[in-house]
Amino acid sequence: MASKIGKILVVDDNLGIRRTLEILLPMHFAQVKTISSPSTLVSSLEQFGPDVVLLDMNFKTSINTGNEGLYWTGEIKKMMPLVEVVLFTAYADIALAVEGMKRGAFDFIVKPWENEKLIEVLSAAREKAIKAKGRGKERAAPSSPTLSSAMFWGSSAAMAAIRKTVEKIAPTDATVLITGENGTGKDMLANYIHAHSRRSTKPMVAVDAGAITETLFESELFGHVKGAFTDAHTEHIGKFEQANGGTLFLDEIGNIPLHLQAKLLRAIQNRSIVKVGGSQIIPVDIRLICATNMNLEALVIEGKFREDLYYRINTMHISLPTLRERCEDIVPLAELFMAQYGAKYHRTINKIAPQAEEIMKNCRWSGNIRQLQNCIEKAVILSESDCLTEKELQLETIERSVAANVRAFSEAEDEELVRQAMQRTGGNISAAAKLLGVSRPTLYAKLKKFGL
Repeated sequence: MASKIGKILVVDDNLGIRRTLEILLPMHFAQVKTISSPSTLVSSLEQFGPDVVLLDMNFKTSINTGNEGLYWTGEIKKMMPLVEVVLFTAYADIALAVEGMKRGAFDFIVKPWENEKLIEVLSAAREKAIKAKGRGKERAAPSSPTLSSAMFWGSSAAMAAIRKTVEKIAPTDATVLITGENGTGKDMLANYIHAHSRRSTKPMVAVDAGAITETLFESELFGHVKGAFTDAHTEHIGKFEQANGGTLFLDEIGNIPLHLQAKLLRAIQNRSIVKVGGSQIIPVDIRLICATNMNLEALVIEGKFREDLYYRINTMHISLPTLRERCEDIVPLAELFMAQYGAKYHRTINKIAPQAEEIMKNCRWSGNIRQLQNCIEKAVILSESDCLTEKELQLETIERSVAANVRAFSEAEDEELVRQAMQRTGGNISAAAKLLGVSRPTLYAKLKKFGL
């Protein structure tokens, strides 16, 4: 009989399954280690150095989204790209397991399993891992984003409808406009669309359009030739050309000054650019995705955004809901961030206190998912046990400050509070809205009402 080779790490919270595999797998592999929770996965990977990880997709009896399995698949592949991941899933989660394979998993096994099939899949994964290690080649992590940077769809009806739309448009080259408040995940959705498009093997170039100074706008987007201006010591390739063959993501497009919008429209319409200081017309093959937290239709009416540009970028429009509009996703998202930062900071945290969960559901979360993520990261750092409570989460402080702003704003029927907020923020609508604890459209309506 051939000598047994390969190291298998099993991650499953079911004691019966772990005991069974501790008997079965050593008959076929040199070393087998089982752990009950991904909270010790990082240290196990470092100490045990497996060839294959057999990873359960769910670790909480009350939550069966499979997102933990997807998240940890991505983390394993980022940390040790030569390690193969086999997902352990229930029959109902096969679609999620297939999604896991898109994110780098080798294969999946459906529970209850057949021993022969399980050994066959693990052996194939082992062979692939050992051969890759033997060649000594550093294999890049999969191009598809992991849940650290990808969409979390959750279970809300609003996100289910959006996902259905996105699945239809992602494989096409249709231009997409994504709108929504700050922190709702517009950049994540843009990444998801690119990752599920026919251009996924090509670059996605992201540009914060609102952060580009007017003097460098053309140079940044279209590039410049050597000697085009005083500091142009070398030729520069612009974002359009960098994204050639892939996707160009223009974030905060509503912040582009009106007089520069015509130049952007020309490049989008003609799918060609001319570098600053140059004369050659350079064709570019891009898929365009834009995002903004502004009400572009209102800006068009006011003459602050070109109507022709608006219709050019608005082939498909997706409006992301706020976190307070998808309350059922707050706790699952928090648990996902808890797992992420628990691994990052080497903290063993398994749950959120029930009382804290209830408070979280009732928080306004004016900063949306980004605010929730920041809250959980700080709580993980401050935690002194395996359970996050209101103390670490500081939810009362968050809710009290936001409620005070909202209450003050709603009681102000004169324009003084609005004027003060605009003065304090130098006329920055986003900052003023954040100060008042309201959305940009709400503040925009107030400004219009008061003629400010």
